[in-house]
Amino acid sequence: MTQMLCRSRVADFAGWKRVFDSHAEAHREAGLKLIQLWRSIDDPNNVFFLFEVSSIDKARSFLSAPAASKARQSSGVIDGPDIYFLGVVEGY
Repeated sequence: MTQMLCRSRVADFAGWKRVFDSHAEAHREAGLKLIQLWRSIDDPNNVFFLFEVSSIDKARSFLSAPAASKARQSSGVIDGPDIYFLGVVEGY
């Protein structure tokens, strides 16, 4: 199973989350299933989220699309996203 871990610093968590939640259907269409969302304890505007990925190619296309850049701007992302595609290490 492939997962995608993302980190972004946002100007305002509540505003960012409204935009993030409004893109749930676009995430699904890109083969992304949200597994978990975290906020840093030390900086609540530093967010981390984990998606299960059905297709790395579809996910990369989604992330590089002009609509994704526009969504990041409108949601108040000020740093990031840092994106990592991860695979499970068997036996752990």
